[in-house]
Amino acid sequence: MNGRVKDAAEEFQSYIRLERNFSPLTVDGYRKDLEEFFAFLEGEGLGEGTDIRYPEARLFVTRLYDRGLSRATISRKISSLRSFFKFASARYGIDDSAFRSLFHPKKEERLPQFFYEEEMERLFEANRGTSPKELRDLAILELLYATGMRVSEMTGLKVTDPDPSLDIVRVMGKGRRERYIPFGHYAREALETYLAEARPRILKGNKHDRLFVNMKGTPLTDRGIRYILDGMVERAALHSPVHPHMFRHTFATHLLNNGADMRSVQELLGHASLSSTQVYTHVTKDHLRNTYMNAHPRA
Repeated sequence: MNGRVKDAAEEFQSYIRLERNFSPLTVDGYRKDLEEFFAFLEGEGLGEGTDIRYPEARLFVTRLYDRGLSRATISRKISSLRSFFKFASARYGIDDSAFRSLFHPKKEERLPQFFYEEEMERLFEANRGTSPKELRDLAILELLYATGMRVSEMTGLKVTDPDPSLDIVRVMGKGRRERYIPFGHYAREALETYLAEARPRILKGNKHDRLFVNMKGTPLTDRGIRYILDGMVERAALHSPVHPHMFRHTFATHLLNNGADMRSVQELLGHASLSSTQVYTHVTKDHLRNTYMNAHPRA
């Protein structure tokens, strides 16, 4: 990688972190995708990144297929490189036509995993308690289910972002897009109890404005919340594989199953386009079919 491309790559990472407000995990993913591509160029003797042609970009994608990577992973890497070269073209005059010409692979049909309402009730029942840690964990669980926010959005919340008097929370999403999400009385009560009885004790004298803190009194990270959720699921004896995004999927699926319209769910999730939200229609169609088969006399 020559000096101009290296400068562009470093500036690009600063841009998506500071101006686009991408999470540290997402920024690291972009960095790894760029490093992988430039290592490929060096290994194949194809130059240093300033004059990439379509055949070279296509060869890189072919190598990804040869490694057995999923179509979703390959599509993400194409998006990373396309975004970088578009940025590098605007700022450094580096040609970006090669990646503009690449097609994304057709997406695999994967339905979002979610918790059933009975499973969520088990989660709440199994994780009630009065210790500062238990009060904090319950507030996290209630707010995730009540709002469908991303884990990265939750770790960025400030103490002043939730407004219990109005039952709304201010969230800063991808691309620094701000949105306000309502929540119900369960989340309000859990938040108020956490703020009054748990957070001051967990802080241990630390001074910062992050809403959720770890047991050392410093701001919780994405990894910390994932660890907390894993423990809560284990205590509820739910045996299905769990990832934090399931709570976001659960939020959307339960809203749609209970009559919410797609546009409203799109706004609540902070999706830039409706197509990102429409994946949940497959889940709700299954729900409607099962309801029909169980309820109709001649099903």
